Amino acid sequence: MIANKGYNAYANNKILTASPAELTLMLYEGAIKFCNIAVAGIEEHNIEKAHNNIQKVENILEEFQATLDHKYEVAKDFDHVYKYLMDRLVQANIKKDKAILEEVLEHLRTMRDTWKEVMQQNKLAKAN
Repeated sequence: MIANKGYNAYANNKILTASPAELTLMLYEGAIKFCNIAVAGIEEHNIEKAHNNIQKVENILEEFQATLDHKYEVAKDFDHVYKYLMDRLVQANIKKDKAILEEVLEHLRTMRDTWKEVMQQNKLAKAN
C-alpha cells in the first residue's frame, strides 16, 4: 500500500514536471498501452475490457486533435490521420476485431517513434 502511494506520487510528479513534448510522448505510450490491453480483451473474449480500453485510446486521440495548432499546414494532415484512426477504433470496437487494433497499433507506434526522433533532434539542436 505504501509502495503504491509512493509510485503514484512519483508518477504524478513526472506528469506535472514534464515538458509538452514529454507529455505528448506519454500520451502516445498510453494509447499504445491501452490498445494492447484492448487486444488482450478481445483475445480473452472480455468485451468490457476491450471496449473500455478502446475508448481510452479514442480519448487520447481526441486530446491530440483538440491540441492541434491549425495555423500550421501539417495540422491538417495530423487531423486526417487522427480521424482515420478514430474511425478504425470505432470499427474495431463494433466488430471486436483484433486485426483492426493491430493496424491502429502500427500507426501509433510509428507516430510515437517519429515523435521520439523529433525530440532527440530537438535536444541535439539545443546542445549545439
